[in-house]
Order: sequence, then structure tokens, then C-alpha cells
Amino acid sequence: MPLVNNMAATRFRVAFAATQDEDPEISLKNGIATHPAIGNGKLNGYASLASDLHVRKRRVVDTPTSYKSKESFEKISFITSALTHLGFYFLMFLGFVNQLLFTPKVAQEQNRKGYAPLYDQFEVFYLRYVYRRIRDCWNRPISSVPGAEVTLKDRVTHDYGWSFKFTGTETRCINLGSYNYLGFAESSGKCAEQSIQTLKKYGCASCSTRLELGNMPIHNELEKLTAKFLGVEDAIVFGMGFATNSLNLPSLITKGCLVLSDEKNHASLILGLRLSGAVTKVFKHNNTNHLERCLREAIVHGQPGSGKPWKKIFIIVEGIYSMEGSIVHLPDILKLKKKYKAYLYLDEAHSTGAMGTHGRGVCDYYGIDSRQVDILMGTFTKSFGSAGGYIAGTKELIDHLRVHSHGHTYASSMSPPVAQQIITSMRIIAGEDGTDAGRNRTKQLARNTRYFRRRLNQIGVIIYGNMDSPVVPMMVYLYSKIGTVVRTLTGHGIATVGVGFPATPLMAGRIRFCLSAAHTKEQLDYVLKKIEDIADTLGLRYSRKPRDPNPIEYYSDSETE
Repeated sequence: MPLVNNMAATRFRVAFAATQDEDPEISLKNGIATHPAIGNGKLNGYASLASDLHVRKRRVVDTPTSYKSKESFEKISFITSALTHLGFYFLMFLGFVNQLLFTPKVAQEQNRKGYAPLYDQFEVFYLRYVYRRIRDCWNRPISSVPGAEVTLKDRVTHDYGWSFKFTGTETRCINLGSYNYLGFAESSGKCAEQSIQTLKKYGCASCSTRLELGNMPIHNELEKLTAKFLGVEDAIVFGMGFATNSLNLPSLITKGCLVLSDEKNHASLILGLRLSGAVTKVFKHNNTNHLERCLREAIVHGQPGSGKPWKKIFIIVEGIYSMEGSIVHLPDILKLKKKYKAYLYLDEAHSTGAMGTHGRGVCDYYGIDSRQVDILMGTFTKSFGSAGGYIAGTKELIDHLRVHSHGHTYASSMSPPVAQQIITSMRIIAGEDGTDAGRNRTKQLARNTRYFRRRLNQIGVIIYGNMDSPVVPMMVYLYSKIGTVVRTLTGHGIATVGVGFPATPLMAGRIRFCLSAAHTKEQLDYVLKKIEDIADTLGLRYSRKPRDPNPIEYYSDSETE
């Protein structure tokens, strides 16, 4: 299949052409690169090109484009940075004191004398004495669908976070913590009704793999619909989104391959790469200059030790980065992919359904033919209000995965009512239900995203990411502020998610808002008002950018399109 081999000579000519673009004095004679400054070099290991790269140290500078101007990653002041570090170290110090003076209220292992510790010591300390202080802000149980509003089951702790007890009461909150981008997380309506019918017809699950007894007509229908929706030849679906990455990457990438991975890639991608045995190099987030340097050096030097050409080179990126709120610079990355003949793996877990005029992801957002991407991956847990994931591309690629994918061969097949939820919602998004409901949802999400982000900028808080991304991280930095903001907003009937170290860098604690087409302007205005009310009290106005004094318009046809 095409993903298997690349000729060394082809790799060399690609690297040579890229270098010659920068320095026309380089010439190629009988497979040997020459330059007046460095003399001759041999093909094996591409030594001459490597030398030229080190001597000249040239850089390719990207020209500013409209999509880059929509991004914002504002830096904080030195004082805020220093206080963030100081606050975290003080919290760690209190943890050590607590550990010395008090016995933890956890189960203790028995009869383990002489055994090495089963768990990492720092991880155990961090969970017990740092994370525990704000543990009430996470893993909060709910008793409703995660729609525009969500019902939280109230609980209290009488021992500082070691244990929790339910109070028997519930709190109804505006939900800004779920990936319900298009509002399909509903307990009534067409999706729910058709899923119930499928449940009665096929049952809950087959309890078997697709290759044995688990394949049903509804799975084939979903795969054909997914391929049609994405505009590619074929697709394969899996019952778990995380496993779609972690169990399929080892089927495509092996030892002798190189992967260039964005530093903000999801844990499922990282696990899949570890299982593959391939060499992984990390490039700076969305930095195409750094990515190109990594590509050139990889082609020039070849595999470590032997200098042999890499079997394959993969670039792995995400459509929307769920912690940063940024959108991949797909046009620039596609140029590099074509220039250096690398394969592109695009994880659209958060962008499928949520981006583009037709809700077909970042390719639709940029107006790019999705067939230019070698491997399209996505999940059904966000925009489709269901579960599972897919990989899409050429028929040859999908046929390969049907035989070699561990997720297809060994895992139980997707539950039929879960598949029906995806089919119904996907048809609505694509307009195949004969209505404009899907288009209206994508427009409403874009409208809510733009309005919410602009109003936060007007308030004076720092938010990360692209103006068109429905994932909105609001920076609070200090570890203590994460818990305070989450608890305060919950008290006002607003459910959101706090994120801190180690899920983010130490200095980058944040509150992550996830917007939905189901949110109304009144709900967003209420949330924004409460954020503005606590911004001064809790010291959240970190932004030093000029603020727009004019009222922010909620709706604009041209912007929404």
C-alpha cells in the first residue's frame, strides 16, 4: 500500500530541492550535492546538505495570513508569573507539612515489606496533598443530559476533600463544560427517538468484534455515510474515541518511521505513538517554521546511527486543540507535506461538525479538499452527541485497517443505538433530513463563539486560541484561582471546567468554556455578566490589550457564514 515505502533517492531530491530554493549555488551532480563553501558530500546520510543547513542556518518566514491574525496567546507580566510560581511552591510546601503531621485517609497496602513502591511517589503526593484541595471542582456527578443546561448532584466534604457525601439536592446550571458543540445531547427529539427504535431492533450491543459476530448493517451504513460526509472514499468506525488513535497508529507506523508531532497533541495520540515504536520528534505548537526545520533535518540525517532514510515520515496534528482553543494552520502544513512528501494525520476530534460552513471540519473551514489529507481521524463524542470515532481516507487505507487494526480486530463493535445517534445527527448536519436544522446549528455555534470571545476580550481577561474556536480557555494562572473561580461560578448556576498542572504547564492554569449551538444569547449574557462581576474581586483582568468600548454585535450574517 502507498503508506509503506519511499525511495531514498526521492527523499534526497526533495531535501535538495528545498535547500536549492534557499541557495541557488548548490548543485546536484551524479547524486552528490555540491556547494562552493562546503565542497562535495555523499548521498548516504545526506552529509553535504546537513553541513549546508548548519553553515547557513537559514529560515523560511511565513507571510501573515488572515487565519493567523485571528489567534491570540497574550503573554502575562513578570509579576503575575512570579506570583504563580510562588503560590504553587507554597501549596507544595503545605502539602509536605500535611504529609508529615497527618495520616492520609486512604487504604494502605498490607504485607508489602521489601517490595518496591507500586506507584510513583511524587504522583501519590501530588494527588493526596495538592490536587485534593480542589478535588471538589472535578469529577462532579450529573443527573441529566449535558445540554445547554445540566443538573449537578450536590455533594459535600467534611474531611477537606478526602471523601464526599451526597446531600440529596441538585443544582441546575448553565453548561459550559461539555463538548456539546451542535446541541445534539438531547433526551428528546429525532435523534433520541430513532436511537430508541434501533435499541428495540438490534439491542444494546453484540458483545463481539466486527470480524466475528459484531458486524451489523447499521455499522456499514454509518461508515458509508461518514465517508460521504467527509468527501473521501471510505471510512471505518470504532466504539471508543481514545482507542481510535491509540490502537490504530501502531497499525500504520512502525520502527524505522519518524513522526513529527505537535507539542499540544492529545494523550491518545501520544500513547499510540509510544505503542508504535516509531521515533517521535515534537515541534512547537502550530509553528510551521519549526516543523519545516524538523522535516529538513530528518531527511538530511536519516535514521539515528545508520543514516538510512526513514521508512515513512508522518506529521500528526489536531484540527482544534482542546486545551489551547487554537485551530491548526492546515494550509501551511499541507504545503510542507507536499514539499517534503510526508504523510499527514489529522485528528478532528473537536473540529468535525463544529468547524466549516457545512460542519465538515477544518478542511471545510479552510476550503480545502479533504482528500489532500492522507488520514482523517475524528470522534463522535463531541458534535454528534454520541460515542466512538472514525478513520477516513482512501479505500486502500481502510482495507488495511480492517485487517490490521487492533481496535477493529479485538474490540467490541459499536453499540447500535450509539451508531444510530451518529447517523441521525450527521444527516441533520449534512441537510439530508430535508431541513435547514443542521445549517442553523453550525451558524448558531459560530455566532455564539464570536460573540462570547469578543465580550471576554472587552471585559479584559486573557483568552487563548482562535476567534472561531468554540473552545475558549480563560487564563487564571494561579492554582488557587482555578478552584475559586469554578466554585464561585457554580454558586451562580454556571458549570464549567478548571484545568491546571499537570494537564497544562505550571504557569497556565485556566478555566475552559465550551460553547454550544444550544446556548441562547440570554444564557451567554448571564455568564458574561457574572464573569465581569468577579473579574475585579478575583483579579482576572490580566489583559493589557486595548478594549473595544462599543457594544458587541451578536449576529452578523457575513461573519457567521
